[in-house]
Amino acid sequence: MKVGVFYATNRTAAGNFDNTPLDERFTAVPSTLNYGQAEVSIPKKHKVGELESPSWYAFEFREDPVKHVVLLNLKRQSKSDFYQAMAARVNQSRGSNAFVFIHGYNVSFSDAARRTAQMSYDLNFDGAPVFYSWPSQASLSGYFTDEKTIAKSTIHIQTFLADFADRSGAKNLYVIGHSMGTRGVTQAIKDLVKKRPDLKNRFRGIILAAPDIDAEVFRRDLAPALKQASKQVTLYASSGDMALQASKQVHGKPRAGDAGDTIVLVPGIETIDVSGVDTSMLAHSYFVESLPVIDDIRQFFRSNMPAAKRKPLQVMKHKRGLFWRIAPTEE
Repeated sequence: MKVGVFYATNRTAAGNFDNTPLDERFTAVPSTLNYGQAEVSIPKKHKVGELESPSWYAFEFREDPVKHVVLLNLKRQSKSDFYQAMAARVNQSRGSNAFVFIHGYNVSFSDAARRTAQMSYDLNFDGAPVFYSWPSQASLSGYFTDEKTIAKSTIHIQTFLADFADRSGAKNLYVIGHSMGTRGVTQAIKDLVKKRPDLKNRFRGIILAAPDIDAEVFRRDLAPALKQASKQVTLYASSGDMALQASKQVHGKPRAGDAGDTIVLVPGIETIDVSGVDTSMLAHSYFVESLPVIDDIRQFFRSNMPAAKRKPLQVMKHKRGLFWRIAPTEE
């Protein structure tokens, strides 16, 4: 099966774009905004939560669209053509739906496209799936460079979100940010609601998965603006997230995506503890790899119900307030 997704990026496009290998058509060099569409394969035997890729231990050395989630095609578009095509896709959906996904650190353009298609397919999303790709170095050693890049990309994310709200035609408009990408999303939204008061409550939902943000900065500076932008803000957190544990050691401060004793609880924001639902080594990409979390997001998209009404979320009491919990996966 082929899944079409829309993209916006402030990556520099390769000079000979159409004759450059797909994985190399957008670089890690910052630029102005580019727009277009991507086509991604989803194999017939796809398993929900998996991003099927070649495996050396299965003697697979090349991508195969029959077996793997593969970026098949990229089409660049002008800004006007991009939004015209997106609005048409939104108009075809029941309820006029669209989401934009902003990836985290160590993610290439092609992997962001593949993840977005997988997410759209697994959520059975009816509407326009969109991803915003900022110029991550797509390498483990690029963390500190990526920190600088996401900060500089915030103005472009802000511009895109404003246009997205104005021109997509979506009534149900969702934003999903992951890890370091949530820094760009939250700061962009903070600036946006200040500049554009008319966009308050414009977003049906804002989802922050494993946010790699200073917890106190989030509570003090960012949460108030997020609550103005959307009546439903969801924060997924985990005490087993090894990537955030590493970030906590590097920065010397708790992250907004931590759970346990430092879990972030802010009135008006629904914090969901997903500790234990992801049994992978890093337990950092649970929002697209863990079936219970995928199912929770699917429920939210379909019904727009708050956490208190979604099953099987369990309400938990803390001295600082209430939060919700998805029961850990049993071994």
